[in-house]
Amino acid sequence: MKTYQKLMMLGVCFLFALPVLFISSQTAFAGSKHEIVTIVKITGIPWFNRLEEGVKQAGKELGIKSYQVGPADADPAQQVRMVEDSIIKGVDAICITPNDAKALEPAFAKAKEKGIAVITHESPDQKGKDYDVELIDNIKFGQHFWDMLVKYMGDNGEYAIFVGSLTVPLHNLWADVGLEYAKTKYPNLKLVTQRIPCGEDQALSKQTMLELLKTYPNIKGIIGFGSLGPPGAAQALKEKGLAGKISVVGTVLPNHAAPYLREGSMQHGILWDPKDAGFAMTWIAKQVVEGKNITQGMTIPGLGKISLEGDVIKVNAVIDITKENVDSFGF
Repeated sequence: MKTYQKLMMLGVCFLFALPVLFISSQTAFAGSKHEIVTIVKITGIPWFNRLEEGVKQAGKELGIKSYQVGPADADPAQQVRMVEDSIIKGVDAICITPNDAKALEPAFAKAKEKGIAVITHESPDQKGKDYDVELIDNIKFGQHFWDMLVKYMGDNGEYAIFVGSLTVPLHNLWADVGLEYAKTKYPNLKLVTQRIPCGEDQALSKQTMLELLKTYPNIKGIIGFGSLGPPGAAQALKEKGLAGKISVVGTVLPNHAAPYLREGSMQHGILWDPKDAGFAMTWIAKQVVEGKNITQGMTIPGLGKISLEGDVIKVNAVIDITKENVDSFGF
């Protein structure tokens, strides 16, 4: 009899506990957030500081946990380790601007095995991604640099190209596109040396420019891919009293480029707002994590309708930066 009474009491307690357990589990589920990490090429530089603003904005607006990390320098091996650490951590999605597309492929395969979404930026041909997000048309964008270089230095003469590294996908794509374009459009332009991997380091870009001036005294222009390349070249030209005599165009942030544009040591900047890229990657990642379809013409809040080409998402958001408009952008 006593055993029966004990069992009855346990049953009653369990029945009363069920609603509490149900409510607790529902509350925990409702309070859970998707965790989306963005891994950039290099942390602490103006370009990626601006991109981080978009990552944080997306987190607030979308109600998710989104944050940014990156290596202290543009080291592909460090970036791979950060992807692997994120997989172990169990994030829902990884957004990334690759330093080396090939080196990341095994890590991306591991992410896919764990059901982690992978969204890239500046790597449209990346293997292992769900989607790549671009704020430009890469062909037109690459060609535009040569048009702007010619606008300032003329359509003949010697020039050089800076890239972030020889493995950064888009820097090298733009260089390839522009060089092919120049063969027919500007046949009298002469590239003095192979593209130089210094564009993510301002001090190295300055030193490289000084060396180019010694080796190629007739050089007339620089195209810089990597937001620290053009400012570094501009510093060297100012130091040598050559501001305005050699043309510098490239990818820059307005606030960072402003003094060089005003003094004439840099002529033209071309880019998109990195903040928009950070927001767009995170927004797309959330859609993928939630199993939503990415469709032609869908709208990313604040950026407009997308163009979908396979697994590459494009939004047209190119801006040209000159001394006349550099103060109008707010970043």
